[in-house]
Amino acid sequence: MTNTKKLGAGLALAAAIAVAAPSFADAATLYRSLDVGSTGSDVSALQQFLAQDSSLYPEGLVTGYYGELTKAAVTKFQARNGISTVGRVGPITMSALNAQMDGGMTVGGADMSAPMIYGISSNANNNSATVAWTTNELSKGTVYYSTSPLMVSESLHTVAVVGALATGDAGFRTSQNVSIPNLNRDTTYYYMIHTEDQSGNVSVTWPASIRTQQ
Repeated sequence: MTNTKKLGAGLALAAAIAVAAPSFADAATLYRSLDVGSTGSDVSALQQFLAQDSSLYPEGLVTGYYGELTKAAVTKFQARNGISTVGRVGPITMSALNAQMDGGMTVGGADMSAPMIYGISSNANNNSATVAWTTNELSKGTVYYSTSPLMVSESLHTVAVVGALATGDAGFRTSQNVSIPNLNRDTTYYYMIHTEDQSGNVSVTWPASIRTQQ
């Protein structure tokens, strides 16, 4: 069952995410939030990626430990990509990193791993659109959309989208097919997918766009 709701305009706005060509989690590397104190092969993969650009991570240390140097590098990456400079890898930062990384070590553990989003398709007619995707585990899905570029902010495990409409399915499934009704003709809409698994882990896509028919 599809429900549509207006998000409260009172949510704190931390960043305006620039719209880019859609790049999703088919070749993603990171599947969990990271912060100072995190350890693991995914932290090493993050450090290896950041070390390729000395303006982001001049120290270039690949230790598998997320320390203050890694935090500083992530902060610079966020600033470059128009993301709130919080210094940790939350859902929006994870999406941006995965859009630019070439793949690598993944992280297991159901309680820590965010859903992987893949197989995304979108179609629009003159007054509605459909967005469909698949996840590797049971997840509930939401599509946020607006005629303006999406304004989002992130904390460690959550994403807030300001001034957008939302429609989705509250059921936990591996395949989602969400209809977006009551759209204007011949109009560009910006959208992003938000999924949450049964443990509360969140994954989102980098914002994309779709245009309705005349």
